[in-house]
Amino acid sequence: MTYQTEYAKSIHSPAEFWAEKARALPWFVPPKTILSKDENNMDRWFADGSMNTCFMAVDHHVQSGRGDQAAIIFDSPVTNVKQTLTYNELLTQVAQFAGVLRAKGVDKGDRVIIYMPMIPEAAIAMLAVARLGAVHSVVFGGFAPNELAVRIDDAQPKVIVTASCGVEISKVIAYKPLVDEAIAQASHTPDSVILLQRDTLLAPLEHSRDCAWHTLMEQAPSVEPVPVLGTDPLYILYTSGTTGAPKGVLRDNGGHAVALHYSMQAIYDNQAGDVFWAASDVGWVVGHSYIVYAPLLAGCTTIMYEGKPVRTPDPGAFWRMIEEYKIKTLFAAPTAFRAIKKEDPEGALINEYDISSLQNIFMAGERLDPPTYDWTVEKTQKPVIDHWWQTETGWAICGNMLGIEKVAVKAGSATLPITGYNVCILDDHGEVLPAGQQGAIAIKLPLPPSCLPSIWGNFERFSSAYLSEFPGYYSTGDGGYIDEDGYVFIMGRTDDVINIAGHRLSTGEMEEVVAQHPAVAECAVIGVHDSLKGQLPVGMVILKDGYAIDDATLHSDIKHALVKNIGPIACFKDTLIVPRLPKTRSGKILRKILRAMADGQTFTVPSTIDDPACLDEMKALMQARNWIK
Repeated sequence: MTYQTEYAKSIHSPAEFWAEKARALPWFVPPKTILSKDENNMDRWFADGSMNTCFMAVDHHVQSGRGDQAAIIFDSPVTNVKQTLTYNELLTQVAQFAGVLRAKGVDKGDRVIIYMPMIPEAAIAMLAVARLGAVHSVVFGGFAPNELAVRIDDAQPKVIVTASCGVEISKVIAYKPLVDEAIAQASHTPDSVILLQRDTLLAPLEHSRDCAWHTLMEQAPSVEPVPVLGTDPLYILYTSGTTGAPKGVLRDNGGHAVALHYSMQAIYDNQAGDVFWAASDVGWVVGHSYIVYAPLLAGCTTIMYEGKPVRTPDPGAFWRMIEEYKIKTLFAAPTAFRAIKKEDPEGALINEYDISSLQNIFMAGERLDPPTYDWTVEKTQKPVIDHWWQTETGWAICGNMLGIEKVAVKAGSATLPITGYNVCILDDHGEVLPAGQQGAIAIKLPLPPSCLPSIWGNFERFSSAYLSEFPGYYSTGDGGYIDEDGYVFIMGRTDDVINIAGHRLSTGEMEEVVAQHPAVAECAVIGVHDSLKGQLPVGMVILKDGYAIDDATLHSDIKHALVKNIGPIACFKDTLIVPRLPKTRSGKILRKILRAMADGQTFTVPSTIDDPACLDEMKALMQARNWIK
């Protein structure tokens, strides 16, 4: 089967296409209604199918004879702990913790907030909630109390599941005080807080609602999976906006299971028994989809890693993991490889490990710039696959479908639309643009399975945010173009555009050129105010370790390269060498805040920021260069 055949069928006969994919999963009652409309006139998948996601991901594999296979491998270089759970052991713990939750009053449709570090119990809690037909909302461990409080008020959980602490490279974060403060701030009070004690830091159980994980597990009976409909909710995942209340992306059970199960073979070319590692966190959508659910739905072994790509203990951390666990597929954000490249520019540590098991490296989460792509391919000698997706979709929108037909790669492109996604480039009036022209990236409805049908408790907000800009389409908020071969190029958010004397230039396009300089490990380009031309681009650059060059020389080199590659219209104003860039914990550069800072606008520091002090550093550096309006 070719990619074009598979893709065409998914677009022209979506119900028939996804009915076939649904038959690969163990439903209690297979769906007869494949595609239908709900009360909001939204397309919904598998509305009358009866199922349970936990059963599909765990029980089914035990019943199929895979019980002794490793389901989860836990590796924590920050605590020196390693652990393997077979499918049999995972089933025992998940069924028991579901019994714990049921004893605390959690029933089908109830919400449970999970505020945990990257440990197996986080996945166990997620699966146990799904087993009961309840709805989990995982909140990234370490979020500030006010951020947790607004999520408590929005989701209104019966129970919060947490741990005594999270462990990072050089610090231990006590979770219990954060949870207590969040509950004190929130209007809604959960009935129970279930806490897992970690040896690194114990937490006192001070309130009547506090319960110890291990004590409850000793007394808990195992419970069987609760049947739910395909359109019943599985989880809420709050997006990390910089202003206003967070948006609770809603995911249903049926479409999610079908799309993720299909993706493991079709996109990642993984089969039951393969070892798959998504180097992310369960607090992000990648962690939901490709640490917990997709690998287990496919009968693979999934990796949970409590560490970083560098400093745990060195830039060889990823390669050590691959050798030790015979990992077939690695999925991480480009920022992870830029961090490795910065500390080990020649990739010397790669040669110290046997990474022959590794067949493919997938990257997503932000734009994969060609220099990072080229470095990773050259140093690892492995295929690197860029793919693009969003929290809202739950799986890839564009990519290279290795399990269907591997096509040629173009550096800077996320390759071709994934089956089910009718990707279009639109102008400001909603008209489809021809090949090669940049515009807004939108997806023609219906969206494929797994994509959000609404925002939790607020369909109007969902409609205004995603459906109103281009009627008949889902607006991704990203800009880019499709070339004459159908390859999709993501150039950044639609607001990541600089208007120079009426000419609109993509910051992503300029960052691509800046990053090609041999001294540059990472960069960000933003527009700053100019009284004559409206805006002018400036660049902030992190140098590779051991590379010495001054701002003026670097700026001259970059300006020359921009003129050569884009043209004189680029008008690159200034280049600043910085020690670091403000990022979210998932590695995304906070360009919007940098723009607001340069424009002298007020902004809200997002809860997802990795280190708030970095913003003060950036402001002082920008003021010294007169970048701030």
